[in-house]
Amino acid sequence: MSVRARRQVPHNEHSGPDERWMASYLDMITVLMCLFIVLFAMSTVDQAKFEALSASLATGFGQDPTEFADVAEGVVVPEELIDEDGEPADPYLNAALEEFEELSALRDRMKDALAQNGLEADVTFTIDDRGLTIGLVSAETFFETNSTNLSAKAVSVLDTLGTVLVDVPNEISVEGHADHRVAAAPFPTNWELSSGRSTQVLRHLVEACGLTPSNVKSVGYADTRPIAEGTSADALAKNRRVDIVVLSQVKEEVRELLPTVQASKAGTKPGP
Repeated sequence: MSVRARRQVPHNEHSGPDERWMASYLDMITVLMCLFIVLFAMSTVDQAKFEALSASLATGFGQDPTEFADVAEGVVVPEELIDEDGEPADPYLNAALEEFEELSALRDRMKDALAQNGLEADVTFTIDDRGLTIGLVSAETFFETNSTNLSAKAVSVLDTLGTVLVDVPNEISVEGHADHRVAAAPFPTNWELSSGRSTQVLRHLVEACGLTPSNVKSVGYADTRPIAEGTSADALAKNRRVDIVVLSQVKEEVRELLPTVQASKAGTKPGP
């Protein structure tokens, strides 16, 4: 008796769902993950860097073709101070810009301190080729006629300025001035009067505010450098003043560019 062979059923090696689509799906998920990582990283970056990245991505995708994306950091050279080749017009310009930024930051710190005490109207600030000049403009408030005594307002202003100046490493020149009228006793001339005023300011900054004595000097200019013309009470008061000059420590070629940088920042032309 023969046994009939059982017919073998062919095995289907490709039974089940086709999963080749998973490769494309995983690639898309990977790209999305990278996108969200970049967005998370950008969440703490300033607006300028975000715009630079945005421009770069747009260029890469062909949506906004550009020649370059500006991602420069640090001090930015004003457009009017750049030559036709895109370089600073003067080799010392970058150093002058950095010095101007440092002096500006110091000025802003003093302005903020004065504003907190309601004293901002009594002081002026000027950045020039010497450095940062702090002008005690309300002279009638600081000094009476033919006097070197500091008023209560003068002490308040100096105490406020001193909290910032005490940490400044630059040399400081305290410069006294007098109006054009002839000095009277106990001052033989306006030289002694203006020098006495600058010395009083210097002593207060050193003795009361803690400035380093070796960093500060006193200068008297008598009535040789007026800032106001005429004989009115207001003009006399403005000329009867003390300037505190934070002297720039950079080389002369750099300091000479500070007025140009100042004018550029202010949108004006530098003086003669």
